[in-house]
Amino acid sequence: MGTEPGAGAIRLVLADDQAMVRGALGALLELEGDLEVVGEAGNGTEAVALAASLKPDVVLMDIQMPGVDGIEATRAVREGCPGTRVLIVTTFARPGYLRAALEAGASGFVVKDAPAEQLADAVRRVHAGLRVVDPALAEASLFDGANPLTEREQQVLRLTLDGRPVAGIAAEVFLSAGTVRNHLSSAIGKTGAENRSQAAQMARQKGWI
Repeated sequence: MGTEPGAGAIRLVLADDQAMVRGALGALLELEGDLEVVGEAGNGTEAVALAASLKPDVVLMDIQMPGVDGIEATRAVREGCPGTRVLIVTTFARPGYLRAALEAGASGFVVKDAPAEQLADAVRRVHAGLRVVDPALAEASLFDGANPLTEREQQVLRLTLDGRPVAGIAAEVFLSAGTVRNHLSSAIGKTGAENRSQAAQMARQKGWI
């Protein structure tokens, strides 16, 4: 794919309690040429420690691991290494897990049986700052009845409907622009939208705001 690992490649840490899964994922991803596995973790605690020491671009995180699970590890990685994105790669395609992962700061959620090309594309998109959510799972999460948005997320989406810029929203709700962006990003992930305007429209259509 052009880029040699190490020369501008996207640096990855793989976190999964099954060594065979880590090995298979790593081998598939490194075939892409622009992806490089720089570390492997067998549990959430190791994943957090590796993220702190290696500062990878993306951590591919399983959910069900011994000790600290993938959700808590995601939260810890995002707090400790804001520049590192987290992509959840799991066998368990459950709407509840999707919500918890996005709330913890994950940028994407895909299932392990996704084709290698799709997984590699998800890594690239997450690295580029985009949200990636398995479409079927996003739909299930949207239609399971409960409003997934927090009060703050509902508030900033309502103001987004007015066409206000982030700075205007921040002034209205007495939060920093960065905090408002975090709330908007979380809301975008929960709705499966492409941007904050679309997220606000979808949330209004669902009766969430």
